[in-house]
Amino acid sequence: MAVLRAAVQVVVAHLANNMNSNKISIIIPCLNEEKIIRDTLLPLQNLRQRGHEIIIADGGSSDNTINVASNLYDQLATGEKGRALQMNSAAKLSSNDILCFLHADTFAPENLDTLIIDALHKSQKIWGRFNINLCGKHWLFRIIETSINIRSCISGVASGDQGIFVYRNVFNKLNGFKVIPLMEDIELSKRLRKKSHPVCITSTPLITSSRRWEKHGILTTVFLMWSLRLKYFMGVPAEQLENLYRHHDK
Repeated sequence: MAVLRAAVQVVVAHLANNMNSNKISIIIPCLNEEKIIRDTLLPLQNLRQRGHEIIIADGGSSDNTINVASNLYDQLATGEKGRALQMNSAAKLSSNDILCFLHADTFAPENLDTLIIDALHKSQKIWGRFNINLCGKHWLFRIIETSINIRSCISGVASGDQGIFVYRNVFNKLNGFKVIPLMEDIELSKRLRKKSHPVCITSTPLITSSRRWEKHGILTTVFLMWSLRLKYFMGVPAEQLENLYRHHDK
């Protein structure tokens, strides 16, 4: 009887693993995104029907974000504010093979799943990212997005708005995102890059918001981002960089 029970457990575990293979958990960190979260989630609903899941990682929104997103996600992770903390918490809820981290103001195509799965299988790499297009119409945005895409593909370093995706077992072995207030995406990319250069999905870009540039000025924001990256690569702690970032965000 014990042998039969053990055999059944093995079969059940095998079936569960097969069900979760080639399935994606889309993790969306958010904080007070009631104005945009529904538009982000709607294109992803077909993916839910194909067996993938959406996990909202909320950092304590004080607006109507969660109510607006109601019925458009599968799981909700709530906790302290901090993108790294939020995404790590959501990743623990996932049982799917692949994690995809998508910003709340980034819009994905309805075939996000096939793009990711095909890219990983064909390249045999362990992680990747998308090219992006900024939603703004100003001609400078075309230069900015092009430079971001080229730089990322050459350097093997991705930013969070590029929809970083990675096998869950790899993410877990690396202990997820380092809990720092800024540059958690860059820091993870650098550790992943030691194992594999990312696969770059260039055929279908993600559409990401240009609201920061439009609010604070295009050139001012570009220079800030360059300055923050340079200081980070020179070893300035992320905690110090956060002060510069938050001051600009006022």
